[in-house]
Amino acid sequence: MNIHEYQAKKILKDYEVPVSKGVIIFSLEEIDRKIKSLDTNKLVLKAQIHAGGRGKGGGVKITNSVTELKNEAKQMLGMQLITHQTGPQGKTVKKLYIEEASDISKEFYLSCLVDRASSKIAFISSTEGGMDIEKVASETPDKIVTCKVDYKKEIEPQEIEKIITTFNLEGKVKETAEKLIKSLYKILIEKDATLIEINPLIITKNDNLICLDAKMNFDDNAIFRRPEILELRDLNEEEPAEIEASKHDLAYIKLDGSIGCMVNGAGLAMATMDIIKLYGKEPANFLDVGGGASKEKVSAAFKLILSDKNVKGILINIFGGIMRCDVLAQGLVDAAKETNIKLPLVVRLAGTNFEQGKEILNKSGLKILSASDLNDAAKKIVDAIK
Repeated sequence: MNIHEYQAKKILKDYEVPVSKGVIIFSLEEIDRKIKSLDTNKLVLKAQIHAGGRGKGGGVKITNSVTELKNEAKQMLGMQLITHQTGPQGKTVKKLYIEEASDISKEFYLSCLVDRASSKIAFISSTEGGMDIEKVASETPDKIVTCKVDYKKEIEPQEIEKIITTFNLEGKVKETAEKLIKSLYKILIEKDATLIEINPLIITKNDNLICLDAKMNFDDNAIFRRPEILELRDLNEEEPAEIEASKHDLAYIKLDGSIGCMVNGAGLAMATMDIIKLYGKEPANFLDVGGGASKEKVSAAFKLILSDKNVKGILINIFGGIMRCDVLAQGLVDAAKETNIKLPLVVRLAGTNFEQGKEILNKSGLKILSASDLNDAAKKIVDAIK
């Protein structure tokens, strides 16, 4: 689960991490009242959406007066902000964060995340703050320092030193940075975060260390024990189809292709999407119905695929283990009849009760193309939508 910058900064502040003073607004009428708590007329206006690259898209503006702030806010609130992470459709800006501007002396990059490969917590630091860290890693990898630490109650002093060495800090600023690392480590563990990214982390001309921007992601599988984090969820920033999928415990991610996919098992789903691409088309979604899906769950998954207007054909690939092919087949038939499907539909069944499943499909009266294996299934659905 993602949260907004202003929400991330509130969490940082709760852990005594230095952040710029700011206020959140949802309408232009709130500006005069809320900026009274800020101590300068030089303010930064930031669009709050779940995407990076806001500055390049026009979603971050520095203003020098209240009049300028209001004019920029009028333009920004309600705009369709397009960045490299939103896709061409962009995202509607429904809230703005106004914070005090900082006199920047230096910019750094700092993040900590769960590294699944090593089962450790990885801290990434770089002197190249304010930039796309993936670009830095590709072009100047020597400017990135990665320190992996074991999961424990507290991070060790020598580990902290390794993380911040690249910043070349001294005195008060170094002490603040050491406390910052301890706080980020604590937040990651105590809040079940999977990523905390500070970009940029700055030193001001007055030698103050400040987290100028913040991003946090949280583990969806642990959110049940973090109600205070769940309260921060912004459904306006999520795909309606993905919200609907979560109600049925379906793992669904909308993509940009034309072939809808329903598969049981994440690995098989990835393989299915890969082979669709191999045959020259793009998948419209990732959809894993899980190992023990009921007839109702399968029906919900089918309707979810059909809700995407970009879908021109559907490929269903089921390997029955815990999941019974006859249950899948009955759910599929019920959903197809209810929605009066007109799209090409290819089904590949294998495993538990696959013969009964095929019999249900054959007797359904629906125009379903049966496939013998995954290659055959991909070829048939690609040919069917040409």
